[in-house]
Amino acid sequence: MSHSPLSSSIADLRKSYERAELSEDASHADPLQQFDQWLREAIAAQVPEPNAMTVATVGSDLRPSTRVVLIKGYDARGIVWYTNYDSRKGRQLAGNPYAALQFHWVELERVVRIEGVVEKVSDEESDTYFHSRPLDSRIGAWASPQSQVIPSRGVLVANAAKYGAQFLLKPPRPPHWGGFRLRPDQWEFWQGRKSRLHDRLRYRLEDGAWERERLAP
Repeated sequence: MSHSPLSSSIADLRKSYERAELSEDASHADPLQQFDQWLREAIAAQVPEPNAMTVATVGSDLRPSTRVVLIKGYDARGIVWYTNYDSRKGRQLAGNPYAALQFHWVELERVVRIEGVVEKVSDEESDTYFHSRPLDSRIGAWASPQSQVIPSRGVLVANAAKYGAQFLLKPPRPPHWGGFRLRPDQWEFWQGRKSRLHDRLRYRLEDGAWERERLAP
């Protein structure tokens, strides 16, 4: 029995986008307010992991890489997430602080893209968040040499047992673990529409003010 190549069936996939619209009149002048509204709506709609975002960075070899992390805070200063500073993304950001974020709320037919410069959050912010995490996550931050090659999962289990015995219920924040904050200079909000005539609004920071403009889909 013959089967057609998977690539053929993928190419034939189609979706009609008809859930909502995004207009200049019905959007906020401040992109942070627009993001806040959309994130709250994604949470209210109970979409899977509405706080998940893709982080794209570029290494010294000019090769881009992506990974999914969880947003842990946002305000006028920027978008915050936490990680191991010695990880691949941490090392890439140390050499090139420019990054891009993307949220994709499939059920709402919405995408948000954010670009800007990344900096480390303060030690106080990292300490506060670290100590709010569950104990096993705090131990895990010590146990995992993130992005390094390890011979087996047994290394992680052994490390977790070692640091659990060492720190008991009060592991301190590892010096190599903490937060990053992306300070946006560009946002894009994408809303799926019928006939592939999607809505795209871009916000660019110009002389300290946000310039809003529509892009062709």
